[in-house]
Amino acid sequence: MTTQSLGVPFQERYLALDVLRGLTIALMVVVNTPGSWSHLYAPFAHADWHGFTITDLVFPTFLFVVGNAMSFSMKKMEKMGQGIFLKKVFKRAVLIFLIGWGLNAFPFFDYNESGEIVMINWAEVRLLGVLQRIALCYLIASLILYYLGKKGAIVFSIIALFGYWAVLYFFGDAADPYSMLGNFGSILDLILIGERNLYMGEGVPFEPEGLLSTIPSTVNVIAGYFAGKLIQQIGNNLKTVKALFLGGLILILLCLIWDMVFPINKKLWTSSYVLLTVGLDLFLIGFLIWVIEVWKKRDWTYPFEVFGRNPLILYVLSGVLITLFYAIQIGDRSLKAVVYESVFTSWLSDKNASLLFALSYMLLIWLIGYWMDKKKIYIKV
Repeated sequence: MTTQSLGVPFQERYLALDVLRGLTIALMVVVNTPGSWSHLYAPFAHADWHGFTITDLVFPTFLFVVGNAMSFSMKKMEKMGQGIFLKKVFKRAVLIFLIGWGLNAFPFFDYNESGEIVMINWAEVRLLGVLQRIALCYLIASLILYYLGKKGAIVFSIIALFGYWAVLYFFGDAADPYSMLGNFGSILDLILIGERNLYMGEGVPFEPEGLLSTIPSTVNVIAGYFAGKLIQQIGNNLKTVKALFLGGLILILLCLIWDMVFPINKKLWTSSYVLLTVGLDLFLIGFLIWVIEVWKKRDWTYPFEVFGRNPLILYVLSGVLITLFYAIQIGDRSLKAVVYESVFTSWLSDKNASLLFALSYMLLIWLIGYWMDKKKIYIKV
């Protein structure tokens, strides 16, 4: 099957955007699949609560590049009739959402206390997640841009960021409106979704990809859209680089001011966090354009292009394979544990073993992407 990836035809794509997309997927695989979650170098772990690490930039950059792709695909979609447009965006959003939900449930069985295989209870599968957030943000951003246009998207973004701050402050726990369980988003998720279907990785029912925080997350997609339009309008030149750098600097300065009253927090996806991540992404895409398009240094880009040409399927595949590594039992241990202990921890320190496992696993996914690229297999959802 040969198709376009994320709805962006090859002839219309900018190499810097492909590289950013690929870099994001590569880092997502690395930070999602360490050898041990107990042994991480600080930059490869999310901030515990308020604060920021480089790992906290990965997911919003994924949303930013979704917006980049939309800056191309929306050209055609804006000319579609309303019925065709709605069918297209809802179909894509539903498919991505269902893939994410299925990934949460995979491999669709578990082991009971006796070691017997039992089928999962779908009523207890986590509802939301990374792909589900991408689906919802894509849907909301598409509808806003189609019906309200660029000016409407800017107004929405401003209202979303200030409105989210106000809702959390006034409707959350008065003692600490930005706490894990006291924030209004968590309260809303418990009411609308229920404890059984929320993320339990924090030891309590808390959904980092919750419903309310999806609203400010959509701004990351819209920002990516405007960055893509800016690049197309001005071109791959130094003027564009300067404009992106200036925009990034302004957003980061505003973020630092806002952080004093509304802290940077990835798990709450606070408005200050949105400004910081968009600002950093503007610097990042500006730097890539500077190197790739202005300086013409392109001999290093292909490894990232491999990830960038099949981003969604390679991300899904990375989740499927690592889950199988855990699910396949060899004696009383998982295949993942056997491989990790025999190949990595047997000769490396804990943190180095954990990091090398993540890098090796990323390379495995890259090799699959490389094979797909050579066969010209590009899977579009």
